[in-house]
Amino acid sequence: MQRTLFNEDHEAFRKTVRDFIDKEVAPVYRDWEKQGHPPRDFYNKLGDLGVLGLEVPEEFGGGGVHDIAYAMLVAEECSAAGVSFGSYSVHSNLILPYLLTYGTEEQKQRWLPGFASGDIMFAIAMTEPGTGSDLANIATSAKLSEDGTHYVLNGAKTFITGGALADRILVVCRTSPFDPQDRRAGLSILVVDTTSEGFSVGRTLEKIGLKASDTAELAFSDVKVPVEDRLGEEGKGFSYLTHNLAQERLEIAIGGSATAAAALEHALAYTRERTVFGKPVASFQNSKFVLAECSADVEAIRTLVDHAIELHNRGELTVADAARAKLFATETAGRVIDKCLQLHGGYGYILEYPIARLYADTRVSRIYGGTNEVMKTIIAKDLGL
Repeated sequence: MQRTLFNEDHEAFRKTVRDFIDKEVAPVYRDWEKQGHPPRDFYNKLGDLGVLGLEVPEEFGGGGVHDIAYAMLVAEECSAAGVSFGSYSVHSNLILPYLLTYGTEEQKQRWLPGFASGDIMFAIAMTEPGTGSDLANIATSAKLSEDGTHYVLNGAKTFITGGALADRILVVCRTSPFDPQDRRAGLSILVVDTTSEGFSVGRTLEKIGLKASDTAELAFSDVKVPVEDRLGEEGKGFSYLTHNLAQERLEIAIGGSATAAAALEHALAYTRERTVFGKPVASFQNSKFVLAECSADVEAIRTLVDHAIELHNRGELTVADAARAKLFATETAGRVIDKCLQLHGGYGYILEYPIARLYADTRVSRIYGGTNEVMKTIIAKDLGL
């Protein structure tokens, strides 16, 4: 099905990313997986390429482009090659909207040039051991000092993508006591310097997939955070999260579209080449039917997500529609990838084959960014239920 999302500039960018992957990523990707993350200077290479700061305003050293379709191109090229860019997506696509929307001019001048170059890598810390998708239950606290110059931050976070290598972390914390009558009140976002005394990285968590992206536990023990490093107004953190979670969920839907399409291409290539009983696997009716089903599913995901991207670029993507995109894209991608792995037979379970990585990497997409059960709740509420 013909796509209308991309133009010549997009396709030129796609080629740049593809060539970069072939040269800088694919040859060493297995080493990254063993290490648990890319080397730190890889993010400077992404900065030099212009990938990190594509949407950073030009006055701060970025590309000044407002078009999330470029994130789709990166996702598609990475999925096709069976690699990832570590915590790139969290840094560039999830965190940047917070800085652009809620950062002061002074904060932007201080952080955005390094953001675009890769000199300052960012992560965001929402999830806690006892909260999961229930962000209103956050317990990490920050108390304003008596002289009003800084906050004292205490608590712990878990499942933090990029947390082990980050230079700055957006920490969602409670700056006023928990109010059971208004659970969403009292949350703020502090941008914590990871060189601060009292900050520590705990375990780097061992996952079943996403092996080249570090996921860490973080701890804060009387960490002093200057008031000028608070993002936005005190107590408005939950509304900020609600506003930006739509883009995060769109990013996850983009990943679902990219991985499903890549899985289909891998399955087509394998079944055409692999012979059983003297015939290509692709020649059997069952293979043809499974691949036809997967093709229809891929087109359905792609059509929905491409439209969601267009809505987002126009500022019209609603929270409920982002939830619909995430729910459908991730659930359908899971089914597509499972079917494509089955067509690989035993080789589909071997990490040497990209389909195995896609299978393991994709499973978490139904969990992070708000579980798909939460997405159903959001959609039901939008239906008036």
